[in-house]
Amino acid sequence: MSQVSDRITSLSPSETLAMSQKSSELAEQGINVINLSVGEPDFNTPDHIKVAAKKAIDDNFSFYSPVPGYLDLRKAIVAKLKKENGFDFSTDRIIVSNGAKQSVCNVILSIINPGDEVIIPAPYWVSYPEMVKLAEGTNVFIYGGIEQDFKITPEQLESVITPKTRALILCSPSNPTGSVYTKEELKGLAEVIAKYPDIIVLSDEIYEHINYIGQHESIAQFPDIADRVVIINGVSKAYAMTGWRVGYIAAPLWIAKATNKLQGQYTSGASSIAQKASVAAYNGDQSCVAEMRSAFLRRRDLGVMLLKEIPQIKVNIPQGAFYLFPEVNAYFGKSFGNYTIKDVTDLAMYLLEVGHVATVGGAAFGAPTCLRLSYATSDEKLTEAIGRIKEALGKLS
Repeated sequence: MSQVSDRITSLSPSETLAMSQKSSELAEQGINVINLSVGEPDFNTPDHIKVAAKKAIDDNFSFYSPVPGYLDLRKAIVAKLKKENGFDFSTDRIIVSNGAKQSVCNVILSIINPGDEVIIPAPYWVSYPEMVKLAEGTNVFIYGGIEQDFKITPEQLESVITPKTRALILCSPSNPTGSVYTKEELKGLAEVIAKYPDIIVLSDEIYEHINYIGQHESIAQFPDIADRVVIINGVSKAYAMTGWRVGYIAAPLWIAKATNKLQGQYTSGASSIAQKASVAAYNGDQSCVAEMRSAFLRRRDLGVMLLKEIPQIKVNIPQGAFYLFPEVNAYFGKSFGNYTIKDVTDLAMYLLEVGHVATVGGAAFGAPTCLRLSYATSDEKLTEAIGRIKEALGKLS
């Protein structure tokens, strides 16, 4: 009998990966598709990091790595947290995983019991609610619309807290919106959390260095809740190392021990070579980070300018990450040829098949009136892609 578990049946497939796959299929047919669906830097990993990886191979770092990560990498992460964020962590509170995605999932599986409620601000990264489902928790969504820059307020947060609330997942800078919480906004949320001592905050800060408004602010900075915040970060976005698969948590010791126990049973330690490359990323020259951020800022401004030229699209100015998240529901109900746009999923497919641009419908992110575009691509491709989008939308009536 070919029957998968209820656990798998309950999961939704990743919409971002699905759109990327469909665009690849069209490209294999010889169609020139511009892919704005995938959230990864288009830069190559900086040379000094690659040199460290090659040296690790030559030095025979080819054996199992410790489950929580090599000590030199955890020391480098501790030093980064102290220098850049002003936090004091010990190495036993750092757990390195196979990407920040596993880091998030490790924490959720370690603290959530069946029926526990997890608050997730929407729009959200597609995997958060699916991870909660895996843990048999209950998702509680709060929507922050484009008029409030897709950020939630303290009042909204407090209104959904119940005796079953176990965690809040916060992502700043945000995927999919690029929104960044200010220190004052985070303080307001922290003051609410402080009233409820059983709530854990998962602070996903993977886009920390792709931030256009100055110093990164973490909700972990507030003393009243610092012992209940898990910082999640990694090397993928800041250092163009998505394929290296190295993320980490900086957590209260009891959570670090729990995730170490869990990880020891289902993946063990992250790649030895990737970890040694990550040591070089954290300890080496940081100018590469600033250079990539500068390019992303230029592309953001270009993308916002071009989107504002398209009739009936509403776009805000994201303060971080590398996504644009325009509101496109004005095109729902319109048609062209055999295409009728009932919702954002139809619109994304229309743009792929008619405009040959891969985007991701906002329904996957809890925002069914919006569309996510990644501007982690060249200025030329971004200009061409939004031009194609404008032309394809212009055909709808």
